[in-house]
Formats: sequence, structure tokens, C-alpha cells
Amino acid sequence: MYIRVLGAAAGGGLPQWNCRCEVCRLAWSGDPRVTPRTQSSIAVSADGRSWALINCAPEVLTQIRRTPALFPQQGCRHTPIASILLTNADVDHVGGLLSLRESSPYRLYATAEIQAVLRDSPIFNVLNPDYVERVSVALEQPLTLAEGLEARMFAVPGKTALYLEGEQVDIGAEGEATVGIEFRAAGRRTYYIPGCAAMTPALAARLEGADVLLFDGTLWRDDEMIRAGVGHKTGQRMGHMAMSGDTGSMAKLSSVSLGRRVFLHINNTNPVLIDGSPERREAARMGWEIAYDGMELEC
Repeated sequence: MYIRVLGAAAGGGLPQWNCRCEVCRLAWSGDPRVTPRTQSSIAVSADGRSWALINCAPEVLTQIRRTPALFPQQGCRHTPIASILLTNADVDHVGGLLSLRESSPYRLYATAEIQAVLRDSPIFNVLNPDYVERVSVALEQPLTLAEGLEARMFAVPGKTALYLEGEQVDIGAEGEATVGIEFRAAGRRTYYIPGCAAMTPALAARLEGADVLLFDGTLWRDDEMIRAGVGHKTGQRMGHMAMSGDTGSMAKLSSVSLGRRVFLHINNTNPVLIDGSPERREAARMGWEIAYDGMELEC
């Protein structure tokens, strides 16, 4: 199984266009300790020829142009991208669909709830139905995303997309609004979970023994954005676990047997993005890697 991290940042990317938090200031100044990142997405393949995109960031064209495996390979019109699968309806995960409208065939997979969000937004009608087949997939239903690549969506604790929130927001709900993905190819098993509000016993049991886990690394601490003076919401309110602390993902997953542990969907305020920071060293001590754009993983 081949995995390419197309974008490793959370919504807004790094540096965020209007932010001067500590991490963004370093990025704006060109400090070599901070590597800029685009909004989160990965590409997955079983054979290195036919690929699936998991989420479609607004920067998708830039991400494709710097990933040779995704270049057109033959004829006048071609793409190695066989399908796109969405884990939620957040803008940073669906915005790039508007750029993939030049009449090349691929399948767009999502839960029925996420497909309904796209259907109710007329702007997504730019995706020509003669070429883009929208496929609603039930949770736990196996599907083939690309040649030899099997996948399964499953519910994880989360919440609805910000622009869909009403007066009452059910944080930690498990349903079709926020999902994780299990990939299987050649006897290997990988998980991609860019958004998760809590680690349940059932989820931890599911992840046991995985070859690779790419997991939500939005914030280092729950009140990080408040401390940085750039927001008023905690990570929990946004539907994301913190990395650190007794209830954080590093502690909750410390007893789960995993091959590689990789954080991605990392917010611009997260100090783990600074090479050599105490937070980066602590994550490494706990066995975690920090994803960057262009990172390649094979399993």
C-alpha cells in the first residue's frame, strides 16, 4: 500500500492567511524550523498506478502538481485518480472538488448524509454527472476505491461541519457526519482519521494491530487557540481531541499496538509544528511522527 500525504494541516493551512500566532510568525518569516503545509488530504494506492484521494482540499491543484504519481499519464485527457472519498463535509475537505470539473471520470464516495450536503449546495453541480458518479456508501460497507485497494468507512465521535451547525451542537456524536477510513491491500491495514472528538474503547479495539494510523492532530492542548489569543473555542468544542494530557490521543492510544503513528490535520497554532520544540520532542518520545506535505508511507 502506498500513501502520499498531499496536505498535513488543518483548516486554513500553515501559515494561515490572516494569522500571526507564534507558529505562523515563524512560517511567515521563513524560519527553517517551520515547514508550510496545505490543508489535509492523502492519496492512497495499492499498485502505485491507480489512486484514491481521501478528502479534497482547496489546494488540490497545487497538491496534484507536486505529486508526480498523480500527473496525467497517457493520451490528451487522463488522470490516475480513480476515486475521491470524503470523511466529512468540512470546507477544507470538500472545497477542492470545485477545481476537479474538467470532465475526467472518477467516483465520489461519501455517506448519504455528506452526499446530501453536496447535493443541497448548487455550486457542486459544476461536477458533470456524465463523468463524476456520486456514490452513497453505508457505514461498514466494503468498497473498492482503486485497483486492489479496499476500504471501509466507520463512524467516529465528531460533529457536523461548522457551516451546518444549528443552535444545538452534538459534540461527540457517532453517525454519518464524521467518519474514519480503514484501508486494506495485500494483507496490510491502514487507518485515516483526520477528525475525532474522543477515543472510545470500540475505536481503540478497531485500531489494534494496524500497520499505519494517520490520526487527528489538530491541537496540542485543548485550550490552545484561546491561549494563543486567536480564537475562543476549545478543541473539544470543535470536535477534536488534543494530543497531550491524560485524555489526549497520545495517552489514550499508548496501549494500542500500532506499526506507525502519524499525526496530521494539524492546526497552525500547534507548537508540534516547530522542529525541535518541547512538544515535538514529547510526541517523538511517545512514538508519533508529524506529517508534512509530500510525506510518503509504504506498508
